[in-house]
Amino acid sequence: MPTENLQIPTADGSADAFAAFPEHGGQHPGVLLYMDAIGLRPVLKEMARELAAHGYYVLVPNLFYRYGPAPVVEVPEFIGQENRVELFGQLMPMVDALTPELALRDAEAYLAFLTSRPEVSAGPVGVVGYCMGGGLAMRTAAAHPELVAAVAGFHPGGLVTDAPDSPHRLAPKLTAEVHLGLAEHDLTPEGIAELGQALDAAGVDHSCEVYPGTLHGFTMADTAAFDPDGTQRHWDRLLPLLARTLGHG
Repeated sequence: MPTENLQIPTADGSADAFAAFPEHGGQHPGVLLYMDAIGLRPVLKEMARELAAHGYYVLVPNLFYRYGPAPVVEVPEFIGQENRVELFGQLMPMVDALTPELALRDAEAYLAFLTSRPEVSAGPVGVVGYCMGGGLAMRTAAAHPELVAAVAGFHPGGLVTDAPDSPHRLAPKLTAEVHLGLAEHDLTPEGIAELGQALDAAGVDHSCEVYPGTLHGFTMADTAAFDPDGTQRHWDRLLPLLARTLGHG
């Protein structure tokens, strides 16, 4: 699977990124893949390769580029209870500093770069996010309804908050089809109901389901939360979504 390490020009500098795309050449639908809070690392690169094998050009930017190239902090090969607290103590200040304003400024640069790649076909793109990336995927799709046709968030964070610009409040701006795959305790029943009501009221074509027996982070094979069944279900939802919306498959 061909891959590239790239630099994306942004309003605030240059974001390092990883891209994977099919080996048979030609042009392919573009997918912007937003990392989880742990950052751009081997497990995400492998997921990008797997998605690319289905016929997509997948771009994975380092969302923490303002602090340096990935890995911005040293990430253990396996993240369990014994090292999770220390790791997230380093990561959370960067997560908190990535405000919606900064994230949307970056998203514009990421999408412009993605759609300019010679390997990317004309037409709509998909945005996929994990953990913190799920909320960012929703924000990106709402800000670029003319371009983003598919949004998927898995074990997403920050979807329903009290903020005036909470992702669920952006539903009226969405034109994309949406799938959200939640771990069992990602949202309260009340939060799930509020999210569903917002999407329904806006007429968004969507599905939102809790993946049975999963913990937050269930798709990440380098963490103790990894769940093979939940990860397979994620592929079973993601691939048809992209095929339907991006005219591929």
